[in-house]
Amino acid sequence: MARNEEKAQSMLNRFITLKNEEKKKPRERRPFLASECRDLAEASKWRQQIMGEIGRKVAEIQNEGLGEHRLRDLNDEINKLIREKSHWERRIVELGGPNYAKHAPKMTDLDGNIVDVPNPSGRGAGYRYFGAAKKLPGVRELFEKPPELRKRRTRYDIYKRIDASYYGYRDDEDGVLEKLEVVAEEKMRAEAVAEWWRLEEIRREAKRAVKSGEVVTVAKAKEILVEEEEEVVEEERQRERELLKEKSEKEMEFVAHVPLPDDKEIEKMVLEKKKKDLLSRYVSEELLQGQTEAKQMLNIKR
Repeated sequence: MARNEEKAQSMLNRFITLKNEEKKKPRERRPFLASECRDLAEASKWRQQIMGEIGRKVAEIQNEGLGEHRLRDLNDEINKLIREKSHWERRIVELGGPNYAKHAPKMTDLDGNIVDVPNPSGRGAGYRYFGAAKKLPGVRELFEKPPELRKRRTRYDIYKRIDASYYGYRDDEDGVLEKLEVVAEEKMRAEAVAEWWRLEEIRREAKRAVKSGEVVTVAKAKEILVEEEEEVVEEERQRERELLKEKSEKEMEFVAHVPLPDDKEIEKMVLEKKKKDLLSRYVSEELLQGQTEAKQMLNIKR
């Protein structure tokens, strides 16, 4: 049997194929300008055709093994088709059709998050990247968010929010601390009273046992002795405080560490000072008198 390829190349099959092509209408070419189209149905048809081409190219650009140059060319072609699609969508609105641009998909990053990047590359308004083109060198950085720089707080910012609550001045206003303190205070008071009553009972039993001549247990005797020792120690401390107080009052009296002169020595010192003053005055007067006499003699000679 002949193969399928051989059958297709036979004269009869080729004749039938040519006849079928002659019967078909000539293939229509999409208008270069959307404004040339006057029919809404045709405008919708051309828009669907562009959408199909975009879909095929987007599926092709997902392959990362195509190479950098091929990916960039495909991305450029897709953006060109998207611009052409927008022209046809505006023409459809002018002809009274629906507004497809209102629900157009938005640009997303590598994680699928919608990003507001109207012109990320500077290659024209609304330029987009698809598929593996988002991972090209120089493109990935466009979708990465810059790290947030943590601003260092100044001293003013630190102290700006500090008020009375920071220092604990308002802890009693909410009433929480008061409730907790009441419970703790009652607990401590009850423990102190119970301890006092326990020691008082032991003391009474020990006194009763001593009076009656009974033997007291070692533990109870220890507790009584400790209690009595504490009282003795407290009395001794009080006595020492009083002695120290009396001693400090006595030491407050003035004590001179240098021998002071008596009244006779003071009078003697005053007389000597007066004598010195008189002698100095007499000497100064004699000097003045001698100077005046010398001047008079000089004047007479002249």
